[in-house]
Amino acid sequence: MTKGVAVVTGASRGAGQGIARALGAAGYTVYVTGRSQTADASPLGGTIHETAAEVTAAGGRGVAFACDHGDDEAVRNLFATVERDEGRLDILVNNAAAVSNDLIQRGPFWTRPVRMADIITVGLRSSYIAAHAAAPLLVAKPGGLMIFTSAPGAVNYAHGPAYGAQKAGTDKMSADMAVELRPFGVASVCIWMGLLKTARSAASMAEKPGQFDFLLPYMETPDFTGRVIAAIHSDPDMMALSGRTVIGAEQAKEYGVLDIDGNSPDSLRPVVGGPFKYDDLIID
Repeated sequence: MTKGVAVVTGASRGAGQGIARALGAAGYTVYVTGRSQTADASPLGGTIHETAAEVTAAGGRGVAFACDHGDDEAVRNLFATVERDEGRLDILVNNAAAVSNDLIQRGPFWTRPVRMADIITVGLRSSYIAAHAAAPLLVAKPGGLMIFTSAPGAVNYAHGPAYGAQKAGTDKMSADMAVELRPFGVASVCIWMGLLKTARSAASMAEKPGQFDFLLPYMETPDFTGRVIAAIHSDPDMMALSGRTVIGAEQAKEYGVLDIDGNSPDSLRPVVGGPFKYDDLIID
């Protein structure tokens, strides 16, 4: 019997792929969403079908669902399908984001392509739409979990203002949704991921051998965040985390969760600082 039903958005590759795979290993049915259906869809490779197969191979049940998260109706169709075919939803992981290849370019924002702002559309707004469509399923019974993947760019400069706005907006949106989900026993948690070992980061490191060695203690596999999410969902005191933005590496140490290579990644807090505590702003 499946442990539950999860939807992981933006799971063709990268963080979403690893999160979906780890949830599969924990026994979940995982709906893997994204646009990439063929290997040539991205120079980085990866498809929703490959990820779904990895979820199943890991011990769960992977379901590939082609979805453009810039299309509101497509997103609503996704959750209508989950409701029809599964009758429940236990975890939503909002991870889809339009990450521009121009992200690491130098220069002020007005000299860089305006498409960098697409991360606000598919990344922030798309997470709101997915949460809006998923919430009726999640609140049907207590114990549901809404996760948002984020990063330290929420509180310090990284990659420019569009990127920062998406990360800061994601953290605050998760906190505000937690207020409205709490009466239903559903948690909303934002997770700062560390430096991910992905095809994208591997390509960057290969271009500059040795220059990123100092970052190795902070690097995580994409599966690591999925392991943390599974641990949060299994925590009887899960609601204590609702409304918070947590650093994945720190939460993993609290749970005793290791990365798939047996490592315990270091927290980036000493380097970049910690998340803003939005619960300080809640007025009863």
